[in-house]
Amino acid sequence: MPDNKTQPMARDQDRIDIHHEYELCAWAKHFNASEKRVKEAVAAVGDRAGKVREHLSAKSDRPSGN
Repeated sequence: MPDNKTQPMARDQDRIDIHHEYELCAWAKHFNASEKRVKEAVAAVGDRAGKVREHLSAKSDRPSGN
């Protein structure tokens, strides 16, 4: 029987669980974004990593208001 402790995101690697701090931190690093931005993206588009990636990319592509 495989040891699930060696793969913390093995349950569904395409979903982001913002309620587990270590997982939120890992996704934030993966997306090169703050944990706050990842939480906001999940709230806006759901917990699917692809949708969150698209959302974060679209926000970073927008010109700043300066």
